[in-house]
Amino acid sequence: MSRLNGFSLLRWWNMVIKEYSQLKRDRLTFAMIVGIPIAQLFLFGYAINTDPKHMPTAIISADQSEITRTIISTLKHSEYFNIVGVLPNEKTADKALARGNVLFVINIPAGFTRQLIRGERPAILIEADATDPMATGLAIASASQLARQVSLKDLTGSLASLADAAPPFKVHVHRLYNPEGLTQYNIIPGLMGVILTMTMVLMTGLAITRERERGTMENLLAMPVKPIEVMTGKIVPYIAIGFIQITIILLAARFIFSVPFVGSLSMMYLAALLFVNANLVVGITLSSLAKSQMQAMQMSMFYFLPNLLLSGFMFPFMGMPTWAQYIGNVLPLTHFNRLIRGIILKGNTGWDLWPSIWPIILFTVVVMAVAVKFYRRTLD
Repeated sequence: MSRLNGFSLLRWWNMVIKEYSQLKRDRLTFAMIVGIPIAQLFLFGYAINTDPKHMPTAIISADQSEITRTIISTLKHSEYFNIVGVLPNEKTADKALARGNVLFVINIPAGFTRQLIRGERPAILIEADATDPMATGLAIASASQLARQVSLKDLTGSLASLADAAPPFKVHVHRLYNPEGLTQYNIIPGLMGVILTMTMVLMTGLAITRERERGTMENLLAMPVKPIEVMTGKIVPYIAIGFIQITIILLAARFIFSVPFVGSLSMMYLAALLFVNANLVVGITLSSLAKSQMQAMQMSMFYFLPNLLLSGFMFPFMGMPTWAQYIGNVLPLTHFNRLIRGIILKGNTGWDLWPSIWPIILFTVVVMAVAVKFYRRTLD
């Protein structure tokens, strides 16, 4: 029987074949069906690591002795600390931490060895960039074992009595920028970039495809305007929408989640303007490449996925393998996360922000050039 209460199995099967044929012809949709699960498996399996190792660390050592050299050597052989240089003083250390060049500064004070031999239990200071508590938490915990490891190696013979009692020296940790290790101090500023990426790319991703599907593309093509004028003209109205979202997030961060704001508000809006422009350009580029609004939405989601996972928003950036960090450094959200956390939590200004500003500008220029090149001047 092919009919059951008016339901035709033959007609139903023909509809199944029809939809399958359409899906087969829509290569982008088919690629998304296969590509997104593979990308997620690949990224979560190989790129994501919640226990980052070998994080950049600088040394300030005002005491040179066999014991202090053992301390530095122990840090070098640690899984968590990667000694990248020696700094002359606290001022340069503060700049290195503010710019994100290092995540830790180990400060060994003058007279450390003399006080240690006298049994006075001197202290080593570890300054940590705690803007991302997940990235530095385990490394800080491992530092508590430093004194015991040094004791086993160097405190022998006549100094053995120092190792038998309490740890021969103390390790003081200063969690800079987020002393209480609150995750919302890290998540809320980063959430601004995630929201802007999702909304700006998606909204402008539908801009040109909407014109094409509504049949108004003919009027747009008949106008005496250049491709760059069309692109930028479609982008500008969404900048105001982006600034409204930014203001809402800042108000919520300050008055609901009590996130401190120690930087410049004007600098924050300037950084946000650059980032909004980058995402709008991506959206308009995808809109130029897509043949329909559905394709534009699919491409927007495919762009959003690596931004979410490889930018340092959800998982520590330092925990990713080198190849994943290279990919992440291409994405504007990675640099915006550094900018916004640097401004809000560290109070960064001027040249401290430049290393994260120029990649966003370069990304915008390159993607805009691609958008202009692929902008269709005809209905074909």
